Amino acid sequence: MEPGGQPNIQQMLQQAQRMQEQFLSLQHELAETEIQGTAGGGLVTATVNGSNEVVKIVIDPAAIDPEDPADTAETIADLVLAAIHNASEEAQTLVQEKMGPLTEGLGGGLGGLGLPGM
Repeated sequence: MEPGGQPNIQQMLQQAQRMQEQFLSLQHELAETEIQGTAGGGLVTATVNGSNEVVKIVIDPAAIDPEDPADTAETIADLVLAAIHNASEEAQTLVQEKMGPLTEGLGGGLGGLGLPGM
């Protein structure tokens, strides 16, 4: 801040630009990060990226019962959903951990930029 308590607009803009660059870099890093979630004791594994997009599903052949295809299909569908949910939760936790320091710089909003009322 300049003497007299007025914020230096140039400094605020530079800080905002640095934070935007960090944010974009972090978004790119997260988009390339893959997180796995499992269900059924590892019978199904879902992989999502940091953008929470499903990129891979692996089903262990042991999950398939050829004697009861209808029940197997239903069970596998449930396990796939559970594995995706698990991976998504892990991805969300990772995003919060990585973004936390950046958003703390914002003071929980834009207050860290010294803008009144923010």
